[in-house]
Amino acid sequence: MKRTLVGGQAVIEGIMMKNEEKYAIAIRKPDHTIEVKKVTKKSISDKYPILKLPILRGVVGFFSSVVMGIDVLNYSASFYEEEEEQTKFDRWLDRVSHGKGESVMMGLTVIIALFLAIGIFMIVPYLFTAFFENRIGNHMAVLILEGVLRIALFLGYMVLISRMEDIQRVFMYHGAEHKTINCLEHGEDLTPENVKKYSRLHKRCGTSFLFIVMFISIFFFFFIETDTIWMKLLYRLLLIPVIAGVSYECIHFAGTSDWKIVSLLSKPGLMLQKLTTREPDPDMIEVAIRSVEEVMDWKEYVEAVRNGEIED
Repeated sequence: MKRTLVGGQAVIEGIMMKNEEKYAIAIRKPDHTIEVKKVTKKSISDKYPILKLPILRGVVGFFSSVVMGIDVLNYSASFYEEEEEQTKFDRWLDRVSHGKGESVMMGLTVIIALFLAIGIFMIVPYLFTAFFENRIGNHMAVLILEGVLRIALFLGYMVLISRMEDIQRVFMYHGAEHKTINCLEHGEDLTPENVKKYSRLHKRCGTSFLFIVMFISIFFFFFIETDTIWMKLLYRLLLIPVIAGVSYECIHFAGTSDWKIVSLLSKPGLMLQKLTTREPDPDMIEVAIRSVEEVMDWKEYVEAVRNGEIED
């Protein structure tokens, strides 16, 4: 039996858990009941097996995660939004898209989010350091400065949003997600009491993935040899999918390896998770467990771990 690679995402008052082609979103509604939405969605990799190759699977996984992440966030937010009348723009969009206005808006949201992230964390650091390139006169030093600035922007962003009250609750659900997966992977029954005692940090977390992206980008950008600013920017943009693919392979390996050197290299990402996770309350853990139950038979998995059928 293959070791599970269940992953998840915290959303507004809930958690999404994913296992292979199945994912489930469990939401704690305003009336305190739990609403669960279960979805089975085949990956594009199933249609094009070549996309399952190393690096390529990371590129596919990265963009799929972005789309799914925004989709599940919108779904969770719908339970806490006041009903609003459809605007003229909404009606026009529905009409020209033949009733698919919501999907179109979803696509636009993903595109805008990607452009903002790329602009803030990729382009801004380069434009800032490009001003000093002639003065410093050392290509490697400029790249390191760019990388440090990129990481500083990322850390500053994390610190700022972690102070927001609503985001703190999302981070508590993030902690519940990690604790539940850690409990599962250690072969213990998923009960609130068992889950509570496990760490809220996990090596396969998306926070660690983004941190790895920051470091790996320094290595890739070192090989960009051109004196034209717009060409350097273009190369950086073209390399983003490759960087995401390599970073995925790194985080995938880290999540399944117990090597001491891998654990050591994972430390910075785990430390960063102390910003993006909080200790959850029992109700949040219950939501996380409910979400896992919808995507796998965790009792069967735990039994297999105890019988030595799965390496832990």
